[in-house]
Amino acid sequence: MRFGVTVDFNEQPVTSPEFLAGFAQAAEDYGFDTLWTSDHVVIPQGHNSDYPYAERMPYEEAPIPDPIVTLTFVAAKTKTLRLGTSVLVLPQRNPVVLAKQLASLDVYSEGRIDLGIGVGWLREEFEAIGVPWERRGKRTDECIEAMRALWTEPVASYEGELVRFSNVACDPKPVQPGGVPFIIGGHSVAAARRAGKYGSGFFPHVFGRAWHELIAEARRTAEAHGRDPDEIEISAGVPPELELAQRLGELGVSRLNILITDPDVPSARRTLERISRDLIARM
Repeated sequence: MRFGVTVDFNEQPVTSPEFLAGFAQAAEDYGFDTLWTSDHVVIPQGHNSDYPYAERMPYEEAPIPDPIVTLTFVAAKTKTLRLGTSVLVLPQRNPVVLAKQLASLDVYSEGRIDLGIGVGWLREEFEAIGVPWERRGKRTDECIEAMRALWTEPVASYEGELVRFSNVACDPKPVQPGGVPFIIGGHSVAAARRAGKYGSGFFPHVFGRAWHELIAEARRTAEAHGRDPDEIEISAGVPPELELAQRLGELGVSRLNILITDPDVPSARRTLERISRDLIARM
């Protein structure tokens, strides 16, 4: 079982370099595996889109720094901590530019990057950026394929319906073999199938029967594409409780992501030390 920490944009001063560096270094000191940050380019005011995981979006009024820039800063302040997005809205990005950014960051961090991705839920954000909302799932799949081509081929070409380029070299390549791992986030059957086809990991944002059904769908899809379903790491975002972590481990969860809300580094260090002692050391 691996344990990650998630940045809380509401409660933590995430725009403070001193806080972010101290928080990340504390997570590294106490044996956490990954620091996760989220992504929204803009929050359209008065939007009509429904947040799929709660009554309202938790960070609607909080600053959300760019995740690639944030992780670049954290990479420079840490040595072993992995750095991930949970999740980056992939279809809003130019995949060629993003592939270059992530490959460069993977090189400078010495292979510590995980790319958690989703298709997005906020239609008005797509409109503000100027990216079509329709077919964002198809665009996501093509972005994954195109980025992998850029990361693994000396000279790459890709001919999709929505993403196209021909005969280009994109260097440097990521340090990690095969490129930066894709962690697929989402709560739909389409997300489960995407995880089975492309994902190094799957983060289904549901629990109960729906969770089991999505995991089964991801495994079926992996087998249909000639992949070993056991190679897909399953993540869950839960409170730091030993019994719960043990039950999830028995169900095949291999990564737990824990939201830390402490607003300053000293209190965050105390919380992280307690979780390390009472949970990580006992798993």
